[in-house]
Amino acid sequence: MKRLICALVGLMLSLPAAAGSKVIATGGSTSIEGAAGGGIVPWAVINGYASSGQWSVNSFTSRVGVDDFTLQNFGIGASYNNQWEVSLTRQKFNLDTIGGDLQQDVLGLKYHIAGELLYTSLPQISVGLQYKKHRNSGLPLAVGAQNDSGTDVYLAASKVYFGAVAGRNLLLNATIRATKANQIGLLGFGGANHNNYQYMFESSAAVLLRPDLAVGIEFRQKPNNLAFADEEHWRDIFVGWFINQNFSVVGGYVDLGSIAGLAQQQGYYLALEATF
Repeated sequence: MKRLICALVGLMLSLPAAAGSKVIATGGSTSIEGAAGGGIVPWAVINGYASSGQWSVNSFTSRVGVDDFTLQNFGIGASYNNQWEVSLTRQKFNLDTIGGDLQQDVLGLKYHIAGELLYTSLPQISVGLQYKKHRNSGLPLAVGAQNDSGTDVYLAASKVYFGAVAGRNLLLNATIRATKANQIGLLGFGGANHNNYQYMFESSAAVLLRPDLAVGIEFRQKPNNLAFADEEHWRDIFVGWFINQNFSVVGGYVDLGSIAGLAQQQGYYLALEATF
């Protein structure tokens, strides 16, 4: 992972800057696992504002604070030709109530298959994968996880509908994810209930109040692999301000349900992103 991070940083430093030509906000924000999208759901969009023959790089940090836990994320990414996206993310999950933390690295790759977000009747469709590796796997394995690493594969479709809500543009996204992850991998992969890939549904809807301001909701279905505690689906409500093509901030309310037997994990989400 360290070599991959160094390679990506080297790429970012070696390439000359390119002016982005995509419409503002069409690259979305960066989700907690590093992929372009909303806060908790990857979309089909490619991060940044690189269009045909262009590239862009981005860095982000985000924080989720709920009753008994705090999730901190930071990462870097790059995109090319509005077709390829790669990202590296470090996640630190602080166990505020019981003490300690869990850490995970996520390597993400996304490829834009077909369609366009704005100008074709066919939605933008992308396929992605996220390889996740735990950095301190003692607790996940102790509570019944079968592995300390795993790979999620997802297919996402995103489309903007012009003037669909009181004259405002509406973005809709649907994602199907194949996963073995417990709490997105922070509690390992697989368990006594299930140790095979399961298909989970994720969705987002956002209204653009202005070209640079969006409000939306998200839903993320979760598997239930571990015997010791039920895992519940995630939801959020967010506001995204795309200040310009270089900076954005997203904040919102999250409901993560029960985590590791501790119920009603609700709180805030905040993300900052810089794109060049």
